[in-house]
Amino acid sequence: MKYLVMVQGTQADYDAMRGKASATSPAWSQEEIRTMFAYMGAINDDLAETGEFVDGQGLAEPAQTRHVTLGDDGKAVITDGPYGETKELLAGYWVLECESLERVTEIAERVARCPQPAGAPDYPVVIRPIMDGSGDI
Repeated sequence: MKYLVMVQGTQADYDAMRGKASATSPAWSQEEIRTMFAYMGAINDDLAETGEFVDGQGLAEPAQTRHVTLGDDGKAVITDGPYGETKELLAGYWVLECESLERVTEIAERVARCPQPAGAPDYPVVIRPIMDGSGDI
């Protein structure tokens, strides 16, 4: 079974990783950034070794995103991010192929333990099974 494992974040979190603290996230040091990337890299390496890693990427900050909807007239309405009405957005993901929900939950727990500065917000790690076709609905 394939699973999408997602981590969340906010624009303030990306700003904090560049050294700009906010009311919701302390500034990260360069050492904390290196530690976080080393931790996530080790997870990726381990998953590649077990054959469970299909894909995984960190995503650009919300300020570099676009939100596309249709207006009442049917024309596209395009809004550049970040979006004031949105608290957290997808910050990164893994597509994993695991034998069970229990196994992917073990991996998500490891992701949730990623080192970060004291006082940084904790977000849930979200697991979603990937449907194999319309028969999965």
